[in-house]
Formats: sequence, structure tokens, C-alpha cells
Amino acid sequence: MTDYKRIIPCLDIKDGRIVKGTNFVGLRDVGDPVELAAVYNQSGADEIVFLDITASTEDRSILFDVLERTAAKLTIPLIVGGGIRSTEDIRKILAAGASKVSISSAAVTNPNLIQQAAEEFGRQRIVIAIDVKWSSENNYWEVVTQGGRNFTGLNALEWAREVEELGAGEILLTSMDADGTKNGYDTQLTAAVADEVSIPIIASGGAGKLEDFRDILTIGKADAALAASLFHFQELSVQQVKDYLASCNIPVKISKA
Repeated sequence: MTDYKRIIPCLDIKDGRIVKGTNFVGLRDVGDPVELAAVYNQSGADEIVFLDITASTEDRSILFDVLERTAAKLTIPLIVGGGIRSTEDIRKILAAGASKVSISSAAVTNPNLIQQAAEEFGRQRIVIAIDVKWSSENNYWEVVTQGGRNFTGLNALEWAREVEELGAGEILLTSMDADGTKNGYDTQLTAAVADEVSIPIIASGGAGKLEDFRDILTIGKADAALAASLFHFQELSVQQVKDYLASCNIPVKISKA
């Protein structure tokens, strides 16, 4: 586990373009992933997440041409997710330039895939994406899949423990209630999951201002903070976020550029 906190821009890809919505709907075109990845690479991002957001629902493979061109621009780690169903899918994505893979829906339907992937590729390359909504009916955070369309009945805290036991090296935790709202990350959710596991947690969903990054990395106990629209629409830069965190005595890697 790194001792510094990571800031990670997220590229949500649909039809080869970056898109962004609110609570996973109302998608707007943002731009070209290859160009934007290159910008983030130069601007101090620690890693980049590349998610083909319709690969699972459209039951297809990831867009390899876009992935390869994006990976070619980067000197920082690239986490890639979307449509991963097998170790063969993982092998192809890593071969195309990814540093790690992010598995979501397939991990729920086939938990053995986590163990197989960790054994074959090393757990440090296996990120399990857990999308979560609060269920007032069940009084727990429920795991959802297929871009928020499928409610699994899984308790997110129990699922986080299970994926760690199966071999996950990291968790990408998204609060779908907070996603795109810019009202702040769900620190309560993230801290609760962090208390259940010992692997790093990337927090996602809700970044709106500098203080949100501080709160999720301290109160929320996250190891990394992911954001999309804030960075895409240049409301904040990665460097601004890191400078602010450093002023709060939160350890971050400051780019020499």
C-alpha cells in the first residue's frame, strides 16, 4: 500500500468518446479519451481509470483500439474496466497496455473469477469495482451492477470482505447516490468499507470542491480519490487538488513539471 494519497481522473467511455452524467444517466459528450489522457498524464495524475461503461450492458468486449491509443500516451498506471468476463479478457486488456483491470458485474455473477485472476496475474493488478446504493428497505448499502440497473441484494460491506478474501488487490468504490452530484463523496460509506478491509480503496462519486478530497482521504479513510466532471470541465485541476491536500498535511506526490 502506498503511503501517499492518489488523485485519479476517470474516463467514462461510450462509443469511443468520454461522457459524463449524473447518477449514471443524462450523459454528455466530453471529448476524446486519447487527448484527455495525455493531458492528465502531464498534469500530475497518479493513475487514470478507463471505463467502457456500456460494454457489459451491450454484452461486448472493450474498445481495444481506443484503449491501445490511450495507453500509448501514458507514463502512469492505467486501470481499465468494462465488459470483463474471463481471464482471457483480462489477458488481452493487460496486453493492450493496461496496468490493472477493474472488474464489476462479472465479479458478482462469478466470484471465482477474482481468485482465478489474482492467481494468474497477481492481486496487485486486480481491482474490484463496487457500485453501491443505499437501500432504505434493507437498511444497508446494496451492491448494484449493470450501470446501476441491477440490484443484487448483496450487502456492500460483506461483499467488500469477500472480494478481499478472494484475492482483490484494491476496491474501486462508487456511491451511485453521490455520483455526479458534486455534493461531496460519501465519507460514511467509504469509511465503513475501509473498516472492513485492509486493501486500498479508491473512492468515487460526488467530488465538488477541494474540501471533498480532503474529507474522503481523512474522514472517509480512502487511499485514493477519483473524479471525472470536475477535471473534465476544468473546474479544478489535479495540481490544484494536490497543492490543497499538501497544505492540509495529506501526503501526495507533487509533480516536478
